[in-house]
Amino acid sequence: MSHEVYLLLCTVVSIVIVILGVAWWKWHAFISLLVASLFLALATGLSFDQIVTSYEAGVGSVLGHLVGILALGTILGKLMADSGAGKQIAEFFIRIFGIKKLPWAMLLSGFIIGIPVFFDVGVVMLLPLVISIYKSTKQNILLIALPVLAGLSIVHGIVPPHPGAMTAIGIYNASVGKVLVYSLLIAIIPAIIAGPVFAKWAAKRIKPINEPNMIDVKDEFETLPTVRTSFLVILLPIFLMVLAVIAPYIGLPEGILSFVKFIGNAVIALLIACFTAMFLLGKRQGMSAAKLKKIADECLLPVGSIILIIGAGGGFKQILIDSGVGLAIANMSEDLSLSPLLLAFLVAGLIRVATGSATVALTTAAGIVAPVVANMTDVNLELLVIATGAGSLMLSHVNDAGFWMIKEYLGLTVTETFKTWTVLETILSFLTFGIVMLVNVFL
Repeated sequence: MSHEVYLLLCTVVSIVIVILGVAWWKWHAFISLLVASLFLALATGLSFDQIVTSYEAGVGSVLGHLVGILALGTILGKLMADSGAGKQIAEFFIRIFGIKKLPWAMLLSGFIIGIPVFFDVGVVMLLPLVISIYKSTKQNILLIALPVLAGLSIVHGIVPPHPGAMTAIGIYNASVGKVLVYSLLIAIIPAIIAGPVFAKWAAKRIKPINEPNMIDVKDEFETLPTVRTSFLVILLPIFLMVLAVIAPYIGLPEGILSFVKFIGNAVIALLIACFTAMFLLGKRQGMSAAKLKKIADECLLPVGSIILIIGAGGGFKQILIDSGVGLAIANMSEDLSLSPLLLAFLVAGLIRVATGSATVALTTAAGIVAPVVANMTDVNLELLVIATGAGSLMLSHVNDAGFWMIKEYLGLTVTETFKTWTVLETILSFLTFGIVMLVNVFL
């Protein structure tokens, strides 16, 4: 047996350990991921020192970015829930679009908001709204949540200025403007099919056993904030992040530009939004300081569990990378005689399945494929970026932090998350690649 095949077998066994640990042995997901990480590290020959260093680096790389976003986003969501702001926005959407068109409204929200913000930021900002709408309409939560996730995910995977796409653009030396235009047009059909269409199909066949458990949305309120105030609070962090993205292109003085980028950082933008919410949705609605503190305490308790799970997922991912699984996949892929677009899609997909990170898959695959296409003259580099991004979306599973985030926020079981989120991601991946291949015939 070759070393590459051995590494892949070890990876498969480690993933099975995670699934069996959670679903069969009833371990906490954190324990399952930790045990799987240790098994993979030992089976692939990492030294004890390497295991510790690699695992800690993986946990830190994920939580360093996410912990503040998760905490502040959850506080913001809880403030919107307890003040009635989420109910106001939910009823506004229901009134404007009607219940039957809500999935389309949710898709549009996820698609637009997902362009300037990271996927995880969009999740913590929009899923409390999804839960509010679910409480108001009593519909299957999948019908409302899946379109939002489809919109957020597709733009995160293939649309600049997200880091994976921007890195691939630099590696391939593609045009940012063309990738932006192509990706936005190509993303529409996959987002519709993986969003409202798949959500309608899934909602008829899957009824989640549990209730959403990250944000407890109340049904009755003494007073309600205005719709305008409610939208101001939820849109404020999005506005600040969008402003930070466009600021470098509008000729601001250096000092002001640095300040705009600072307040447009996801953590700072959410912090500003939280203080705004505490005043407009809390103090102005008659909440005491003690009540506001109680809200923060209550909603941060379930965040502790998801932070542990996501951190363990990051450690698992890093063990996968440092054990050489990604490199083994790359070496095996280079031996195949495939078109550059197909090669990029498959390499990114395999690395995504192995490591769980869409960004790692996209950037690693781009580095592998770039030398292959360097001397080719008939390769559309912009479509190559999108094909690589499409591969990086497929088959999200237990080594992906997003998998656990969706599971915990929506209160799904592991099986339900596979049947919904994993399938949604795979639909996005293969449909996007199919459209890329079709467009490539005409460009």
